[in-house]
This record gives sequence, C-alpha cells and structure tokens, in this order.
Amino acid sequence: MKPSSRGLAWLAAAAAAGLAGCDKARVLNPAGDVAAQQGQLVVTSTLLMLVIIVPVILLTLWFAWKYRQNGAQAEADYDPDWHHSTMLELVIWTIPLLIVIALGALTWIGTHKLDPYRPLDRIDAARALPTNVRPLEVQVVALDWKWLFLYPEQGIATVNELAAPVDRPILFKLTSSSTMNAFYVPDLAGMIYTMPGMQTELNAVINRPGVFPGMSSHYSGTGFSGMTFKFHGLGTEDFAQWVAKARAEGKPLDGAAYLQLAEPSERDPVQRFAPVQADLYDRVLNRCVKVGQLCLRDMMAIDARGGEAYVKAQGLNLPQALCTADSGPIVLAPAPAPGLPGASILQ
Repeated sequence: MKPSSRGLAWLAAAAAAGLAGCDKARVLNPAGDVAAQQGQLVVTSTLLMLVIIVPVILLTLWFAWKYRQNGAQAEADYDPDWHHSTMLELVIWTIPLLIVIALGALTWIGTHKLDPYRPLDRIDAARALPTNVRPLEVQVVALDWKWLFLYPEQGIATVNELAAPVDRPILFKLTSSSTMNAFYVPDLAGMIYTMPGMQTELNAVINRPGVFPGMSSHYSGTGFSGMTFKFHGLGTEDFAQWVAKARAEGKPLDGAAYLQLAEPSERDPVQRFAPVQADLYDRVLNRCVKVGQLCLRDMMAIDARGGEAYVKAQGLNLPQALCTADSGPIVLAPAPAPGLPGASILQ
C-alpha cells in the first residue's frame, strides 16, 4: 500500500471511530427537553465562533497562495511602506467584539434558564408545564461504586436502575456516601456533582420512552468504570407496573441494610428494595445512619447556638471535639434538655 493510500485509510478509520464514539450524537439529539436546550446552546455557540474561525482559515490559505514566493501577484502588490488600514482595523476588532458580546449574552441567559436548581416551566418546546403537575422526587446516593435511587413517594428504592414517567418533571436530590462523584444521563440533562454531607439538585424531564445510559462522569476510584445504570423512560401505566414490581420483589431497606449496601463493591446487578426507611436519605445526607451518630444538622444547630457553652448550659457534657461522630454517644448519655435541637432524632 502506498504511503498516501495508507494515510487515507488511517484517516477514514479515525473518522469512523469518532462517529461510532458519538453514539448517534446523543448529546446533540437527546430525549429530554433540558438536554435538548443544552445541546442547542452548544450548536449555537459553535456556529457563532465559526463566524470568526472559518473566514480566518480561508483568508490564511488565500494570503499564503496569493503572496507566495515567486508569485507574480506578490511582486505587483508589494508595498513596503504600508503599515495601517483603518477599515481593516475596524473589521479585525469589531466583528470579534460583536461575537464575544453575543456569546456572553447567550451564555448568561442559558446559564440562568438551565440552572439545575430551577424548577421546570415547560415539558418541551411546544408544551408549557401544567400548574397541577407535581414533580417526581428521586433521591440519589452515589455509593462506592454503584447508584442508589430512592423514591419517597412510592416507598421503594433501586440500585443501578432508574425509571421515570414520560413528560413528568423529575426533581433529583443528590448526595454521596463517601467520595465526590457526578451523576450524568446524557439524554436527560447535564451532569451534576454529588458530595458527602451536601445536597445538590437537578430538574429534568424525559420526553420519549426508551432505555437510556446513565453513568458516573467523575473518577471516584477503582470501580468507577463500572458505575453505570439504565434509565427507563416509561409511560404512566408502565411506570406504575415498574413500581409494583419493585414493591413485590424488593427487600426491606433500613439503616442496617444500607450500611451493608454502602460497602465498596463493583459492577453490582440491579437490586430493588421495599419498604424503605422513611428518613434514610436524610440520615445519609446528614451522616448519621449508624445508631448513636450525631447528625450534621444537629452539630450545626448546636454550633449556631453557642457550641460547647450552649450544650453545658443545657446540662450536657461534651468533649472539646464537638463536631465528630464520636460525640454522639456522649450527647446521648444524659437526657437532652427541652429545646435541644435534634433531641427527637438523637434517641
């Protein structure tokens, strides 16, 4: 094979691999309205930047050819005394400035409109969100190395399987068990980080039925590559059947079961749980699933009221290291005084 033919073959193979990697350009042709708006923002921004890039490339090639060495036109147009052109300066600076202004305005508007914390105001480009529609709440916990999804309204939970009705807004509340991670369903919306002891939110909607890939998009350890799941966009009746199946097949999920589930493992199969302890997600978020642990919200409430001085004023005795899990059993030893924040959940 000639060198030129070999080069063309490698170029064709690279192009084919690139197209295959795009997975039918999922990011630019998603199944959810939020992801579609984000994809359109990428396309619009790219086209605006090409307004500058394409002419510059073409002019570079044209100048290289026109003023090439030994070119007759180069000798005829040679002007050693030329040093300034007001018109050329206006073109060089005005057009890029207008592009930057347009990109800035587009980014500012898109950033606020597609804020993951902002509740949806439409189902898709043609349909506004009805006032009587309540979002489906899904509580997400990034474990090592699997995803736990809790449905408080339905009283179920799943591992590495997520489902939602088509055209119903979804409110994701996300946290992590130990390490920082990132939740990402390309067909649904952009990625959102999950962090232990903190909660992030993501509002999204799926507009057509199907099975879509979900993943972790932030490296979190040895099992990161297998931290994937399937997201099912289902009709209303199909979603009800999916919930019923989870309730029928599910195992109970309480604090003790969660602690076992949270142990590091890789490439876990789909698991279903029902019933689910009502405050489990809240305890995961506040780092107090184990019996006797002091919840983060209670630590912060105690600190806000004066810390150790406040606790002693209530008749309790804490060590110097106030905000640690080891403080829990000591706090629990005496009976909490009336009005102590979190007294009801520390029992």
